[in-house]
Amino acid sequence: MTDQEILKLYREGGREAAFRLLVQTYKERLYWHIRRMVLDHDDADDCLQNTFLKAWRSLDGFRGDARLYTWLYRIATNETLTFLSNQQKRGEYVGLDAADRLSSDTWFDGDRVQAALHKAIAKLPPKQKAVFNLRYFEEMPYEQISRVLETSEGALKASYHHAYEKVKAWMQAALD
Repeated sequence: MTDQEILKLYREGGREAAFRLLVQTYKERLYWHIRRMVLDHDDADDCLQNTFLKAWRSLDGFRGDARLYTWLYRIATNETLTFLSNQQKRGEYVGLDAADRLSSDTWFDGDRVQAALHKAIAKLPPKQKAVFNLRYFEEMPYEQISRVLETSEGALKASYHHAYEKVKAWMQAALD
């Protein structure tokens, strides 16, 4: 079902059915987007649940200026950045700890190189991590990332370049 069909169903009174379709359509993609930033399965699940709660509360106000997909990614990204920020404020930032535990995680089936990649990404500041993940893993065009993060394309390109160079250097050091 397309975004337009989901929205039409929602606006014509099938709110709960439309929302179930929305969740079914986007839960896996959003989960992995969040998971790449927080690394921990339980934290990713919590952020995903909060993302869908915020979407449910805000769907009435969705004007359709952006695609539903872009709007949901914006909510998920903001929710994840807020989560990471709160972790840092409490002195509980677990990004590097989670990266170190990644190889023992039952959900992680990667090799040494993939573990090194995720450890390197975990060292990035949260916003650079978001840009890197959207561009590298999601292969999202800068124009779309710009709408998700509400940042200029030029700033995103610079941020991605800096993140890429950092990740490359950290991976080379880790794998040597």
